Formats: sequence, C-alpha cells, structure tokens
Amino acid sequence: MMLLTFVDTHGDLDCLRKLKKKAAKADLVLCAGDLTIFENHLRRMLLEINSFNKPVLIIPGNHESESRLKTECEHHRNLVYLHKEFYEKENILFTGFGGGGFSMRDEKFEKFKDKISQKKIGKQLVLLFHGPPYGNQTDLIMGEHAGNKSYRDFIREEKPLLVICGHLHENHGVQDKIGKTLVINPGPEGQLIEI
Repeated sequence: MMLLTFVDTHGDLDCLRKLKKKAAKADLVLCAGDLTIFENHLRRMLLEINSFNKPVLIIPGNHESESRLKTECEHHRNLVYLHKEFYEKENILFTGFGGGGFSMRDEKFEKFKDKISQKKIGKQLVLLFHGPPYGNQTDLIMGEHAGNKSYRDFIREEKPLLVICGHLHENHGVQDKIGKTLVINPGPEGQLIEI
C-alpha cells in the first residue's frame, strides 16, 4: 500500500496543489495536522484536500480545534477525521491523536491508548500524532529532545509499523526509528511511503 503523508502546511494552497499531484500515486493520504494558521481558511484547505480524490485520514494540529475540524470533515466524502478514531485497510489499523505538541506527557492519550491496544490485535498499526514522540531525531531542537514520552512509551510497547508526526518545523523531512518502528516527520512537501 502506498501512503502519501504530510503535515504543517499552515494555509499554503500551492503546497496542497503539489501534494495533489503526488496523491495520484497513493492509495491513502495521511495528514498529521496544522493545515492552517489558527483555522484561517480551514474550509478552503479542506476543499483542496478533498479534491485529491483519495481517502484522507486527518487529525488536528495545535492550529485546529478538534470540534471544528471534525465538523468540517463531515462535509467532504474523502476526508476521514481520525483523532481518537480508527480506520482499517488491508489488515492495517490506522489511528490518530492530534493537537498539543507541547507536553512531555499526555494524560488524554494515556486514557485512549488502551482502546488502540484492544483494536490492534492481529493487525499492523500505523499512528498519526501531531507532536513527535520523545527521544529520536524527529523531536530534537537545539540538541535537546522536546517530544512526548507518553507517545514514546506506547510505541515501545505496541511496536507500530509506522508513526507520522510533525509540529517541529525544524525537523521536516527527518526520520528515525524507535526500536523497529519508523518515525517520520514528512513536512508540508510530503513523503510517499510504501508499507
């Protein structure tokens, strides 16, 4: 399965138009949030993403509210709101947890993670986070780790196939591993990934 992954477009329609061309090669598109700058032009951005004509799994970043993004996604046939939700394709379970990006621990994620563990039995797992997990190259800022330890601990326990994250613009295009799990910040230009 070919995935197009992207994050942190922050209102850049030209960037989305370039991503649309890449989406032609993908089976599924994953967006890890921050489509906008504080929800400005959110409807226009979602309309453009919907025009990719592929299923797009999307979570909010720290620039979109959960409720507004969920409501807006309901108006588009190709957009799947994935924050604390699940999507299955070819025995792969996709789930997402958006927002934030500033805390070392996330109590809301700690409450949600058991649902993921229960749902993933017998399946491969792909995770979308807006913020990066702690302790890898995707969360380094000026030589210091700034990611989330709750995410990192869950990755170590459940060993997902792939984690897509963003938030730290300095690390666009960076990838690393936690154990055998590939962790990628695809940035606004996006990356095609075959799984």
